[in-house]
Amino acid sequence: MLQELSSMDRITQLQDEIQNLLTIMSRSIAYLTSRANFVQVSEEIPITKQRNPDKVDPPDVFEANKKELVDDLMVKAKQIEYLIQSLPTPEPEEVQAARLATLEEEMQRANQDYEASVARAKALHAQISETLRGILNDDEFAAEALPG
Repeated sequence: MLQELSSMDRITQLQDEIQNLLTIMSRSIAYLTSRANFVQVSEEIPITKQRNPDKVDPPDVFEANKKELVDDLMVKAKQIEYLIQSLPTPEPEEVQAARLATLEEEMQRANQDYEASVARAKALHAQISETLRGILNDDEFAAEALPG
C-alpha cells in the first residue's frame, strides 16, 4: 500500500512537471511570436508588415532569450525523464490478474456477510414487530375486559 502511494506521488509529480513544461512551451511561443521582427525568408515572398520597433527585442537580446528558453525546456525535459525513470515497473499481467481474483473473492465474501446481516436484521425486525403487536393486543384485550 505504501509503495502504491509512493508511485501515485511520483505520478502526481510527473503530471505537475508535464504541466510546467507545457507552460514553458506556451510562454516561449508567446514570447517568440510577440518579440520577434518579421524576416524575409524567400526573395519571392516580400515582407508586407513590420512591428513597432519598441515591441521588438534587439537581435542579441532576442538570441540570448531564445537560448534561455531552450535551456529551460531542456532542464524541464530532463526532470520529466528522471521522474519517468523513477516510476516502478508495472506488475506482470499474471500477478495483476491473481491480485484481482483475490480481491474479487474478498468482495464476494463481504457481500455474503452483508446479505446475511441484512437478512438477520429483517428477521429481528419481524420478531420485534410481532412482539410489539402481541403486547399491544394484550393491553387492548385487558382494557376491554376491565369493568367500566
